[in-house]
Amino acid sequence: MQETTIWIIVGLVGQALFSARFLLQWLASEKAKRSVVPKAFWYFSIGGSAVLLAYAIHRVDPVFILGQAAGFAIYLRNLYLLKVEHRASLENDA
Repeated sequence: MQETTIWIIVGLVGQALFSARFLLQWLASEKAKRSVVPKAFWYFSIGGSAVLLAYAIHRVDPVFILGQAAGFAIYLRNLYLLKVEHRASLENDA
């Protein structure tokens, strides 16, 4: 398999992961009967963004690199905030 083909597959896998987060969010919202953003949404965001960032770096696309890097930082921050919130709720329950 050619290197170009492999990188196209990597890009498609990243995009599939990134897009799957919306399906996940929709299903979680339907189950809850309200709009929710499950923790898994952020993990899918990070996974998809990391793979797409690797693809963008390979393609040497500064616009794509900047967009994915910024998003990656935001997704990590959201997971951190969820962790802080979880710890606070555990302390309040104790």
